[in-house]
Amino acid sequence: MVEIAQGEAGADRPDRSPGRKFLMVILMGVLISIPLFTVWLLNYDRQSQSETAQRSIVSGWGGQQVFAGPKLVLPYRARVTESVEENGKTVTRTNIVTRELFVAPQQVKLDSALNTETKQRAIYQVIVYDTAMTGSATFRLPDDLDRFGVTREQIDFSRAELRFGISDARGLAGDNQVVVNGRPLALQPGKGLGETGNSGFFAFLDGAALESGAIEARFKVRFKGHQSVTLAPHAGQTEWTVRSKWPHPSFAGSFLPESRTVDANGFKAKYVITNLALGSSLIRTEDGSPVQPMRAREMSYAEPGYDNTVAASATVDLIQPVDLYGQVDRATKYGFLIIGFTFVAFLLFDLIGGVRISAVQYILVGVALVLFFVLLLAFAEIIGFAWAYVMASLATIGLISTYSASVLSSWSRASVIGGLLAGLYGAIYILLSLEAYSLLIGSLLIFAALAGVMFVTRRLDWSGSMSRPNAGSG
Repeated sequence: MVEIAQGEAGADRPDRSPGRKFLMVILMGVLISIPLFTVWLLNYDRQSQSETAQRSIVSGWGGQQVFAGPKLVLPYRARVTESVEENGKTVTRTNIVTRELFVAPQQVKLDSALNTETKQRAIYQVIVYDTAMTGSATFRLPDDLDRFGVTREQIDFSRAELRFGISDARGLAGDNQVVVNGRPLALQPGKGLGETGNSGFFAFLDGAALESGAIEARFKVRFKGHQSVTLAPHAGQTEWTVRSKWPHPSFAGSFLPESRTVDANGFKAKYVITNLALGSSLIRTEDGSPVQPMRAREMSYAEPGYDNTVAASATVDLIQPVDLYGQVDRATKYGFLIIGFTFVAFLLFDLIGGVRISAVQYILVGVALVLFFVLLLAFAEIIGFAWAYVMASLATIGLISTYSASVLSSWSRASVIGGLLAGLYGAIYILLSLEAYSLLIGSLLIFAALAGVMFVTRRLDWSGSMSRPNAGSG
């Protein structure tokens, strides 16, 4: 009797129309987007913590190194005229000041082998390297030196300096060598080059040979760094050969290598950069501009809007094959797709299958779907993205399928929800792997899903009532 009374009471209570049900599901989706956005913020925070931890790991090792030089620096006497006010009159004075002439080599050849290793602290790790930049450089003064406003008579060759630039001098080793015309030089700290923020080292030398001939310099500079090494070229012709056993390089900066080979055993690249491409003279009366590792630069000389005042560089990045925080970020952006498809499936069971689903049940399922991304991030930091994706997917599918069996009063219906989620997670993993075609495949997937929903609900009266006649009615 009680069951019959409850049934009659339920039959007398009018149900919401399909349109109102649909609007309710949209509202639930909007509410679930709030914790989904929180997951995105959590991923950003964890990425920031990872970068802080990486900087802490390499704090005593060496930064993302920028190497520049060598350059000859020649002091010269210049006559400077200035006008000053004295007793209400303009007085012109001529003073003799000492300035510096920067001479880049006509040709420089560089060779470096990056010996890499991975340093780890807790769950964070960073790639570091130890390398020796060996090379040779040839310096000559041009015959038309006076065109640059300097004559040989003004130069004090006895006080010449050979300068090298290294952006993080903490990474310099103790066995560096510089030999000029067969004579080893004593290296001094400081007085680097402008390309490296004046960080580096130098050596005094007698530049008398430059008055009528050439200076040949050979050097071996050993330094440590992490993640990337950047060369700031400035010579008539720069040849740089760089190799490493690290199999995942990325070549960035203003110039790309003329030849390169990359395989599972490592990589080898060769740069050939001429002074004409650099667009700068070998003789300057002022130092160069600072150079930054150009990992994120996307513009080139050929593109409109390129800033030619930015110092040229060639960068080799030692990248991780999988950026797990970037992958989790991209996966989170597909969270709306997963939540939308799952809610639509429950809505169809509600509208067509006759199973009543409350707003609370929608929210619980939505929270479980959002929790997938939290699990993905937590597992990815420990076991890597691929296995984390599998474990988080299985956990979420199992949880929602079990709950759906009770909500939908049928294991067969719950298996439909589980299969839908498995297909969605599989499709999204493929989208994450196919960067070039992810938009195309994602658009086709949404189009196919929308077409399916439109076909199933094509005869549904969205504005009518969902109340059904009693079983005993004629």
